[in-house]
Amino acid sequence: MVLDVLKPHQPPLPEFATFLGELNGLTRIDVSVVEMDEKTESLRITVDAEHIDYEELRTHMAKQGAVIHSVDQVVVE
Repeated sequence: MVLDVLKPHQPPLPEFATFLGELNGLTRIDVSVVEMDEKTESLRITVDAEHIDYEELRTHMAKQGAVIHSVDQVVVE
């Protein structure tokens, strides 16, 4: 799943990615900064997992002030 996410500058990117990786079932998190402004960062986040609980992921991100703008890609095998 590829997500378009907006987050504040804090926490820093490595800390935020590690925080996301704490969710059960996720096998890989790939976080890239797409754009920055004075207060926020736009991110492209690729999440690999056996099963993704979207609501749990959304709630977990919100704890760090991040908001999912859109789901840009989904791959099902």
